[in-house]
Amino acid sequence: MPGCSESLKSGRAARCAVCDVKFGLIRHYSWRTPLCSKKCVDRFRSRRKGDRDWVGWLQIAFNQPSENRARDS
Repeated sequence: MPGCSESLKSGRAARCAVCDVKFGLIRHYSWRTPLCSKKCVDRFRSRRKGDRDWVGWLQIAFNQPSENRARDS
């Protein structure tokens, strides 16, 4: 099986993207990311939501001064 030999060559066992624990019998996925439990799925989703919220605030911060300059002109 070529797939098995390729994974052994990498030298790293498959682990959860959130808590870095080796996988058991069941694997969960969110956005093509392998996770070990529903708890890690929830943590991953909340982290992604937090990232999206932060980007929104960044856009507001950069757009705010240009709107104020347009009103002053």
